Amino acid sequence: MAAADGLAFHEFEEATNLLAETPDAATTSKSDQLTPKGHVVVAVGSGGSYGVEEEVEEEGDKTALLQEEKPQPGFWTFSYYQSFFDVDTSQVLDRIKGSLLPWPGHNFVRHHLRNRPDLYGPFWICATLAFVLAVTGNLTLVLAQRRDPSVHYSPQFHKVTVAGITIYCYAWLVPLALWGFLRWRKGVRERMGPYTFLETVCIYGYSLFVFIPTVVLWLIPVPWLQWLFGALALTLSAAGLVFTLWPVVREDTRLVAAVLLSTVVVLHALLAMGCKLYFFQPLPPEHVAPPSRATSLPPNILPTPTMTRSMATS
Repeated sequence: MAAADGLAFHEFEEATNLLAETPDAATTSKSDQLTPKGHVVVAVGSGGSYGVEEEVEEEGDKTALLQEEKPQPGFWTFSYYQSFFDVDTSQVLDRIKGSLLPWPGHNFVRHHLRNRPDLYGPFWICATLAFVLAVTGNLTLVLAQRRDPSVHYSPQFHKVTVAGITIYCYAWLVPLALWGFLRWRKGVRERMGPYTFLETVCIYGYSLFVFIPTVVLWLIPVPWLQWLFGALALTLSAAGLVFTLWPVVREDTRLVAAVLLSTVVVLHALLAMGCKLYFFQPLPPEHVAPPSRATSLPPNILPTPTMTRSMATS
């Protein structure tokens, strides 16, 4: 035990002498693993030999380097548009549900899109609505002919084209005009932060979903019930648009906000009324031969048997 203490004292004394020669050095045992940056280490070995080494901190380039971002493909490539259709069924159903159940304070973009707008939902919703409009419009005429044989019906395939052009033009041109107007107002009112063009298209595309079941219900041959279903669908769809656009336009003046939201609602109402009046208009009865004209005689002249036979043959 005493020998061990003497050896430790001897090592300590030698380390003290070494520090006297190199005052900037620091002593450490061989078992030490980490030393502060910039210190010079004196390693004491079991055999009494010492070595001086300067520790230089590694910069850690491998861990500090960030991953290089992949270059964005050009808009003329297929991969550029592929990301807009990268959604699953649960996301589409959640966005449809959000468009069907609007309420104040519930922002469709913030709660459902979450900075990830898609074109899959709006594209197929518009395609389905156009197809259902054309089919139900023809079915309405078929059912009308069965109730009244005087109604003449022939397949109207042109309604598919009319429905497709109408729905897709509305779902793209109106959001484009709205987005351009909000971008212009952003320069006037710096606090305004408009949605992106794809977000605006997504808002309008999902807002049209409620008209798909409504168009099917228009097959019921009750005019007041058809208009009631149309009014309910228009109310839900227009309310979703107003509640979603209100956080953007409320930073503008009251006049501009009121005019803009009123224009959005009026255009939506014109679309619904136009579809109802065009695709579900009743056909006039086909031309029926008019009844035979009877020859009028003066009241004081009685028809003779010859005149009766001639009138019957005519």
